Amino acid sequence: MRPGGQRREHGGAAGSVPPHANHMPSDCVLSDMHTLFGGMRQLLRFGMLQARCCAFAVALLGGIAVSRMLPELPVARYDLVLVYGLLLTFAARRLGWESSRDTLVIAACHVVGLLFELVKVRMGSWSYPEEALTKIAGVPLYGGFMYAAVASYVCRAWRLFDLRFTGYRATATALVAVAVYLNFFSHHWLPDFRWPLAAAMVAVTAGAWVGFTVGPRRYRMPLALSFVLIGFFLWVAENAATYAGAWSYPHQLGGWEPVALTKFGAWALLISVTFVLAERLRRADGGEGPAGQSV
Repeated sequence: MRPGGQRREHGGAAGSVPPHANHMPSDCVLSDMHTLFGGMRQLLRFGMLQARCCAFAVALLGGIAVSRMLPELPVARYDLVLVYGLLLTFAARRLGWESSRDTLVIAACHVVGLLFELVKVRMGSWSYPEEALTKIAGVPLYGGFMYAAVASYVCRAWRLFDLRFTGYRATATALVAVAVYLNFFSHHWLPDFRWPLAAAMVAVTAGAWVGFTVGPRRYRMPLALSFVLIGFFLWVAENAATYAGAWSYPHQLGGWEPVALTKFGAWALLISVTFVLAERLRRADGGEGPAGQSV
């Protein structure tokens, strides 16, 4: 072979491009686009499921907001909201939003919430300034529906997201949740153990994971993190509720102002009480066996 030909052969080999090389950048872009659109679809599915979980709460808050825009009626607004809440509960049951077991959980949270309201209103933590026939010790009976709405969210999320738990310490978590609930009362007379109880909740839920389904995929997150995230959105909802006139904190009596950020932490703790109530009642109803199974 001539030297020149040899040089041309080596030059051609060195400068040659594999047949698939021109397609590699476009393949990577297509893969990235597929991943991006897949993530967006999952996020949309997640948002739609969350909206379905919040159906009762949104309907309740919407009714309270509309009640403020009504003309003066012979029926007190708080009484009207109570009737609306009862009708909404009946409708939710008939429409299949709640099962009979869910209704039991929601009713239990309503009672627990009313007891909470009676103490906190008496201590001046917040108030219901309007008059009503259905007020007991300054608390309208519809006040329990706020906690029922949170319970409805938890029950619907349990079912729609197919929640499953691993590493969950049921007894220890329940004991800390009871202490959290009692501390919300006792801190008016005794030292406030909120931060030690928050640390205790993190400790007893360490290693506990909640698994959930969105579309075709399963995900999981630490149980303590789920309490924090729900607590944040409850704080956001509380701002909306006070703006709609559901109740008023002392600093809001002269006009609406945002709810203090400290309430975010309070909700993150209080959601554990709702969760434990739901888990215990569902277990008692025969919904769950060992940890890690669906309730």
